[in-house]
Amino acid sequence: MRLALYEPDIPQNTGAILRLAACLGVDVDVIGPTGFVMTDRKLRRAGLDYIASATMQTHPSWRAFNDARLSQPAPPRLVLLSTAGEESHVDFRFRADDILMAGRESEGVPDSVAAACDARVRIPIRPGLRSLNVATALAIVLGEALRQCGLYPDQAPVDVSLNQINAE
Repeated sequence: MRLALYEPDIPQNTGAILRLAACLGVDVDVIGPTGFVMTDRKLRRAGLDYIASATMQTHPSWRAFNDARLSQPAPPRLVLLSTAGEESHVDFRFRADDILMAGRESEGVPDSVAAACDARVRIPIRPGLRSLNVATALAIVLGEALRQCGLYPDQAPVDVSLNQINAE
C-alpha cells in the first residue's frame, strides 16, 4: 500500500503525512509541482525526525507518476479520496497494493485526474460541513485500508484471494 499526494501546497500537511507513513511503513509518492520547496522548514518541523524514516518518491508531474504506475506488470489501483466519492471508505474493499491518493489542499484534483482513478472513496461527515484536513483524511482512510488488509506493522497479513473478493 502507498500514499500519493497530488501537488500538495501546504508543507505542514506533507510533513505530517510523511510522519504517518514512516510510522506505519507505507511509501509515499509526491506528485509535483508542489506549492513549496521540499526542504521547507515547515515540512521538517511537522515531520520531525520521522521524515528520514519515510520512503518517498517524487514525480515531476501527474503524467510522470501515472506513466510509472501504469508501466508496472500489474498496475496497482489508484484510489482517490474525494468528497464526491461514490463509496464510503468503510464499505470499500481495499487491496494490499492500492495507492491512496489525496488531492491538493486548495483545489483537489482536476477532473481528468479523477477520471483516471480506479475508484473514488469518501469519508462520511456531518451534513453542511465541507471536508477534513488532507492529512487527517489520509490517516482515517489509511487506517481502514491497513486494517482490512492486515498490514499494520504488528498485524498478521490477511490472506484474501481475488476469487474471494470477486465472489462477494
